[in-house]
Amino acid sequence: MEATAKVSSIFIYPVKSCRGISLSQAPLTPTGFRWDRNWLVVNYRGRAYTQRVEPKLALVEIELPDEAFSEGWEPTKNSFMKIKAPGMSVLKISLMKPSEVAEGVSVWEWSGSALDEGAEAAKWFSDYLGKPSQLVRFNAASETRLIDPNYAPGHKTMFSDLFPFMLISQGSLDALNQLLREPVPINRFRPNILVEGCEPFSEDLWTEIRISRFTFEGVKLCSRCKVPTINQDTGIGGTEPNETLMKIRSDKVLRPDKKQQGKIYFGQNLVWKENPSEGHGKIVNVGDPVFVLKKRMTEWKWSSWSEFAHLSPVIANPIDALTSP
Repeated sequence: MEATAKVSSIFIYPVKSCRGISLSQAPLTPTGFRWDRNWLVVNYRGRAYTQRVEPKLALVEIELPDEAFSEGWEPTKNSFMKIKAPGMSVLKISLMKPSEVAEGVSVWEWSGSALDEGAEAAKWFSDYLGKPSQLVRFNAASETRLIDPNYAPGHKTMFSDLFPFMLISQGSLDALNQLLREPVPINRFRPNILVEGCEPFSEDLWTEIRISRFTFEGVKLCSRCKVPTINQDTGIGGTEPNETLMKIRSDKVLRPDKKQQGKIYFGQNLVWKENPSEGHGKIVNVGDPVFVLKKRMTEWKWSSWSEFAHLSPVIANPIDALTSP
């Protein structure tokens, strides 16, 4: 079987809604890449802060030791996550799990207890955001967050929005950028896996893919909130790319005969079909081939890009630019 695409970038976001880390390889776990969305900043009521209401989180940089991405690595008392932000001192968080527990933590549909990273971390985020805050870590030993069984029964995640992995193709980003006056980088969409070599939006139809020797199911297109409108370098919001996506990637455009919810879609949510017998080497690498094993018969309305030529400030006919060598 010939590969359809290859992995061009891998990203994780250890603290939800803070800046991501670009990796050359990432260990797989059933709840996502290791360290992805393990931590969460919450308010005084234990509810999650995200960039939707605290766009300053986009400026918070996260560093983990290089060895943290080796398979089987376990932290020691000298292993730390470093957190940086403009005007703030460096915050060091031990990668050893804390002993204190925070009750009443919630993110979207889930609520439960989490591990409390302590007073120093709470003060750091409180000072940075200007309001009472706390840093907590998902407690996998006592808590389980199941994915919506309508899409992926039996699968689970940590502090991601809804699913453990999200994939976007470079072709889709390039197609969108042809229609924007100012192109946007991939960090606006915060995927875990970026692939290249396939047609724009072909990932919409992937229901089962293999990356290297690992099989993933495509379970739901990713509906987008306001976060893609936030410049990840400045923390300042705007209207694009969502304004353009509403014209070309809304449910009204893609599924005109279905119930309309006013949503826009960009990217495919995935779950890993875990195989306990796979043994060692559960790592995805940049450069790994992507094989499409199953595709859904489309129920989406596939419009010609020429329909949207009037949207493009760059070229007269976007479809020509997108399909030329």
